[in-house]
Amino acid sequence: MTVNGNATQNGHHPRATVLDIQQRRAEAGKLLSGIASVGDSSRFRGPPAYQDFKLDHLSSETKLRKPSRLKEAGRLLKGKPDIISVAGGLPPSENFPIENITFNFKNPNLEETNGSLSGDQSHLSATLGKYDTKDGGADYDLSIALNYSQTTGGPQLTRFLTEHSELVLHPPYADWKILLTTGSTGTFETLVRAYLDKERRDSVLTEAYNYSTVLETMRPQGIKVFGVSADDDGLSPSNFDEILSSWDETARGARKPHILYIIPTGQNPTGSTQSIERRREVYAVAQKHDVLIIEDDPYYFLQLGPYEKGGSVAEEPKTPEEFIASLVPSYVSIDVDGRVIRIDSASKVLAPGSRLGWVIGSEEILQNYIRVAELSNQVTNGFSQIIVWKLLETWGHEGYFKWLAKIRKDYTLRRNVLLDVLDNHLPKDLISWIPPSGGMFVWLKLDHSRHPDFPKRSLEEIEQEIFEEAVNQGVLFARGSWFRAEPDIPVENIFFRLSFSTATKEQLTKAVQRLSAAIHKSFGL
Repeated sequence: MTVNGNATQNGHHPRATVLDIQQRRAEAGKLLSGIASVGDSSRFRGPPAYQDFKLDHLSSETKLRKPSRLKEAGRLLKGKPDIISVAGGLPPSENFPIENITFNFKNPNLEETNGSLSGDQSHLSATLGKYDTKDGGADYDLSIALNYSQTTGGPQLTRFLTEHSELVLHPPYADWKILLTTGSTGTFETLVRAYLDKERRDSVLTEAYNYSTVLETMRPQGIKVFGVSADDDGLSPSNFDEILSSWDETARGARKPHILYIIPTGQNPTGSTQSIERRREVYAVAQKHDVLIIEDDPYYFLQLGPYEKGGSVAEEPKTPEEFIASLVPSYVSIDVDGRVIRIDSASKVLAPGSRLGWVIGSEEILQNYIRVAELSNQVTNGFSQIIVWKLLETWGHEGYFKWLAKIRKDYTLRRNVLLDVLDNHLPKDLISWIPPSGGMFVWLKLDHSRHPDFPKRSLEEIEQEIFEEAVNQGVLFARGSWFRAEPDIPVENIFFRLSFSTATKEQLTKAVQRLSAAIHKSFGL
């Protein structure tokens, strides 16, 4: 099967284009959705390909959960605009104090004219009213967004993100869906509750170094985490297979893992991006051992080009199709079984304060997710939904791709600045790094063997000393030990994580100079 082409074997339908999406919308007509309407993404995607695939890795909590009766009753409103509901405790919109919201936002077409647009053209403006669906024939308004909604998220934003996911990811099986969420962290915590069980002695595999917040989410819930080795291309499929094939429950103190958590693009903290070949190899091991893959991919659109000191940044693709072709395909794009749960987020491409994301997976997986989510966070923020919906609908799919290309170029430039500064100011005989191919971080490796106190002092002590001295010098970085999947095993290397996402060139230069001074002091140089 070819994933990246326009047609594949086994009945996989051709990849949709932006024009296909526009034609589909025109044929569907106006989106009729009122308060608390169900955001069923199957309404908005193209024809399916593969047959449904069923998996059962549920936690005991999820097995005991039943659908919320009130939420299920709300589904009876679907397609019945004339029904009168006296079932739910929805406040009347007349009691909402906000009558309208007006906001300005950037025009993604600005760069096309080399910044020559006037001030009025460089930004766009939108106004959201309380009764736009009645007064102006709109699909969405504040009377809907600010009331209770379904856990699935509203159909308005769900439609755009389903279309976007189809364009970019092109899942090759029948019953894939998306659900709106409250961001990646909350999504992962819900998945832990839905699919992992302390009493069953469940465990998770992940890269040997991974995002500390994820690790800190699992440990207090009694879920053991085991690290898989990685190289410059990301998680090692051979070590992944070796660990599972030789699993000893007694020695490990845990059941054989049935979940792999990975950040395949711009991995946090290492910055590596898995090639499509590596993803296929990892996926094959997951199939062999019946493992679910949680693909946490907030940096997917920050796939950075190659780095060359002093070199220019390549021009971004001009069309949506060219931009999509420039991306390494997601695990969802090669998921013929429906065993991948993909976590997406608006945090890195729009705004982290929106606390808005979406999760993609098979209908069975997401139904189990809903069972937990509808009785915890319950719904996604209505303010975020309607503002992001209006922003994306005004831009359109083509405009959104232009925006994604624009910020990818910006992060590439920021990465290059930090790499230039590192090359100019760090002692390369003591510290090394590989230019990251995605994300927001550079992963530095210290040659601890040259430290005058090694091996008399532990690596933890040397790391701590450099960290404290760096803070005294006036720079804060993330210690590599914070990201260890298995903190109880001996440390073998010293790493530092530096971010290039926010600081200016001047600030990065000062930061690296101060880090260099701390390293020199620790080494007695």
